[in-house]
Amino acid sequence: MFLELIAVFVAGFAGAGVIMALGALLRGRLPRWAMPIAAGAAMIGTAVTLEYSWYARTAANLPDGLTIAQTVDSRALWRPWTYAVPLTDRFVAVDLAAAQANSNDPALWLTDLYFFGRWRPVTSVEVMVDCAAGRRADPTFGDGSEPVWRDVGAGDPVVRTLCQGA
Repeated sequence: MFLELIAVFVAGFAGAGVIMALGALLRGRLPRWAMPIAAGAAMIGTAVTLEYSWYARTAANLPDGLTIAQTVDSRALWRPWTYAVPLTDRFVAVDLAAAQANSNDPALWLTDLYFFGRWRPVTSVEVMVDCAAGRRADPTFGDGSEPVWRDVGAGDPVVRTLCQGA
C-alpha cells in the first residue's frame, strides 16, 4: 500500500516534469494550468492502473495448490470507469493441495478457503464439501460438534472447484 502511494506521487512528478520539459522546448508557450493538470492526470492514471492490475498481480503470486474459485467484481459511483469495466476487488481461492478426503466417505472433502480482498487482510476458513450431494459446511466452532450443511448445488464455485480439482 505504501509503495503504491509512492508510485502515485512519482507519477505526478513525472507528469509535471514532462510538461516542464515540453514548456522549455516551446519556450513557455504552454498555459500555466497544464502542469497541475498533467500531474493530476498521471496520478489518477497510475492509481487506476494499480487498482485494475491488483487481481492479476495477486493471482499470479498465489502459491501452488491454491485455485481461484470465485471472483467478485465491483462498481462504484466514485469510480465511474468501473461501470464501463468492472473492477475485481475480491476473490476466493480453494487450497487443493491441502484437501483431504474422508476415509469413510470419499465424496466428503475437507480443505481451506482463502478470502483475498483489495486493501484487506487475507482470511481463511476450513470447509467441508460433499461432492455427491452438492453441499458445503463450515465446521462449527472447531469443537467437534456437527457441522451445519448448506445445499448450494454442484454449480457452487467452491464445490465445483474442489470436486473437479481433487
